[in-house]
Amino acid sequence: MATNPPTDAAMLRRAVLASVIGNGLEWFDFLIYGFFATVIADVFFPARNAELSLILTFATFGIGFIVRPFGGVLIGLYADYVGRQAALSLLILLMAIGTVMLGLVPGYATIGIAAPILVIIARVLQGLSVGGEFASATAMLVEYAPATRRHYFGAFQMVSQSFAVALASGMGYVLTSFLSPVALNSWGWRVPFLLGGLVGPVGFYIRRKVADAPEFVAAREQARHEAVRPPLREVLVDHGGLVLCAIGTIVCGTAATYLWNSYLPVYVVRTLHLPLAAPLAGIAICGLINMVVNPAAGALADRVGPYRVFFPAVIVAGIVTYPLFAFVVAHPSRLNLFGVQVVATLVLGAIAGPIPGLMGGFFPARVRSTALAISYNVSVTLFGGLAPLTVQWLSGVTGSRFIPAYYLVGAAALSLFLVAGFRPALRREVIGVAMPGD
Repeated sequence: MATNPPTDAAMLRRAVLASVIGNGLEWFDFLIYGFFATVIADVFFPARNAELSLILTFATFGIGFIVRPFGGVLIGLYADYVGRQAALSLLILLMAIGTVMLGLVPGYATIGIAAPILVIIARVLQGLSVGGEFASATAMLVEYAPATRRHYFGAFQMVSQSFAVALASGMGYVLTSFLSPVALNSWGWRVPFLLGGLVGPVGFYIRRKVADAPEFVAAREQARHEAVRPPLREVLVDHGGLVLCAIGTIVCGTAATYLWNSYLPVYVVRTLHLPLAAPLAGIAICGLINMVVNPAAGALADRVGPYRVFFPAVIVAGIVTYPLFAFVVAHPSRLNLFGVQVVATLVLGAIAGPIPGLMGGFFPARVRSTALAISYNVSVTLFGGLAPLTVQWLSGVTGSRFIPAYYLVGAAALSLFLVAGFRPALRREVIGVAMPGD
């Protein structure tokens, strides 16, 4: 990867905003679905067995992730062939349509089996869209960022996620605190989806105003005049080790994110017997905290090297997860839950901050979106999106209250194994500017 040419400050700001706005909408929607999983289960998947109803809801949640790799590859190829701007504009429209659909679909009691079918269609649209969102947006950020600040600017992808966490959980807290259960179940849960859909037109307008980065334009022109492999084949044949390493960078963070944010509200209500508002308030505050931790971790990665930030953070995550769960299970209270959430979010923020810049630097510009889409979506699908369903099922089978902790410890171990095992490939590839600790 060539050193990024200088970019004027105004264009860099527009590129950052265009890159992060769709990622924020993605996370807002997915978190809202998780926060209101118990309500959605009653509205769209009524069953005599409450456990089965919730499993069906999480299975539908997981469908959006199952189709993500397909959407990621298709959009990634489109972004590598046509351009980041065109891909990002298409993605945010698809995401907005799926989000609004979830807010408007009548319940099972009104239209019967058509209700869950329409919800599944909406989830498929969202899954296809978000499959390419992180990859194309991260590619644009990395290509616009100054070479020595790649991880800092990449961290704004995670800042957008943290903002979405704060906004979604804050809205969930307000709705669950001030609406009656009847009002919440009948219409209150739909409000966040409808508001989230309004971001679509705004994001489309912003993204249409940003051109592709000069680095990508130059790489695309070069590829057109040279005999190079098609992007998908080049990624799988020439960069297979880097793909596994990139998957490893995501495993621990995505498992922690979906369990501490999406699954935690269900866990707190069902296992700790605390009100839904308790975890939502903590998630909102932790989202605000991570808006500071993410760029700080990215800046530190630029200074000392991304692996000197990533490895210690993942090791700490593997060590503290079980004690955190054990403490809050033994002493369930709002204050103790909040303390556990803060510790977990600080560790997660340190893991996540350097990741976009780190992954973006693995691959050459001509195949970057395709490679990132494969790496990110495989990892998020297997270890993030399916995590609530897996944990819910295992908890029911085993009766253990510590399944989430075991799952996160396993995810941390797998991250360390993949990144440590395939990191040497970085020294043999043309990555770009060498960073301290690489």
